[in-house]
Amino acid sequence: MNTINNIILDHNQINQKIKRIAYQIYEANCYEKELVIAGIQGNGIHFANSLAKVLKEISSLRIIPCEVYINKKNPLHSVSVSIEPSQYKNKSIILVDDVLNSGSTLMYGIKYFLDVPLKRFKTAVLVNRNHKKYPVKADFKGISLSTSIKEHVEVIFDKKKTVAYLM
Repeated sequence: MNTINNIILDHNQINQKIKRIAYQIYEANCYEKELVIAGIQGNGIHFANSLAKVLKEISSLRIIPCEVYINKKNPLHSVSVSIEPSQYKNKSIILVDDVLNSGSTLMYGIKYFLDVPLKRFKTAVLVNRNHKKYPVKADFKGISLSTSIKEHVEVIFDKKKTVAYLM
């Protein structure tokens, strides 16, 4: 399959989505002093870092970056994060991934954080595929896309050219 003809978001569109989502996150958290941006390893952390960069430019929020380590093929195996629970306790968290497919990755990511009292918990994704098998929703999303189960969305984050493909 020729991926050139299947671009669903080009570099400029992705940057526009990142800015819009960052403004929505700021609007929802404008009374906070600190905000934890937790990106799921791989593309989720790239997307989270992009959101954090824009949030730092547009707000006075102190952004606490966090990487969430999940084995996407076996999410029950173990989940861990790059920061201590004291750094996110009683704070607002945004859990970030590039694509919401079935919801399992976000579900297990959310489950990990629920062992500590939180102020607020939201999720952000660049592409929501609408194929959820778990009751997880994206609070902030770049695009919703109805696809067949056989189709796959791939996001390639690159400093020069970030692109989302439908394959």
